[in-house]
Amino acid sequence: MRKKTFAAAALLAAASLTLSACGGGDNDADRPVSVVSEDPATQQAATVLDKPFEKPDLVLTDTQGEKYDLRERTAGKPTLIYFGYTNCPDVCPLTMNNIAVAKKQLPKAEQDELRVVFVTTDPERDTPAALGTWLKGIDPQVIGLTGDFDTIQAGARTLGISIEAPKKDKDGKVVSTHGTQVIAFSPKTDAGYVLYGEDATVDDYTADLPKLIKGEKP
Repeated sequence: MRKKTFAAAALLAAASLTLSACGGGDNDADRPVSVVSEDPATQQAATVLDKPFEKPDLVLTDTQGEKYDLRERTAGKPTLIYFGYTNCPDVCPLTMNNIAVAKKQLPKAEQDELRVVFVTTDPERDTPAALGTWLKGIDPQVIGLTGDFDTIQAGARTLGISIEAPKKDKDGKVVSTHGTQVIAFSPKTDAGYVLYGEDATVDDYTADLPKLIKGEKP
């Protein structure tokens, strides 16, 4: 597993360079366009933080249409958080599927213990029902959250993750730009102490999840 330790301030600067504007073909104005820009120096599968992030204080809506308090509901649980959206044609489904495949390698008890949270960056289109349908095809245990965009954006910012409101470009295509990091939170401290970039593979997550579940460094 590739890993390195970053100071939090340096990480925040690096994180802002990792953005993905996801999209689709020229003939569908409602599908986004895919553009990925990263600083090569930050392309590490795991970044162990010397100063962990505090878990975002987010109260959103889950796929059942019920209020979900992120801090309260994931307290004391190993938790992975990712910000993305269901219309993304590449980075988001790849990331979520990589985690889902690795998760299936865990014993059933550990699968049930792990919380994987997908927070939409496109709440206007990602309704609770849309999120639920999309996540069911990946892993029904994933917690899908939607809500007010400004609230979601502010929560992501506390983790050094930049997201922008979806918008149409000059060609009429919907473009959504968002950071592609996955943050792992310890069950011991509830702090986000490991960051994964979009180059993290199934093998990376398979190797690390058993340790993350125990609150250990990968």
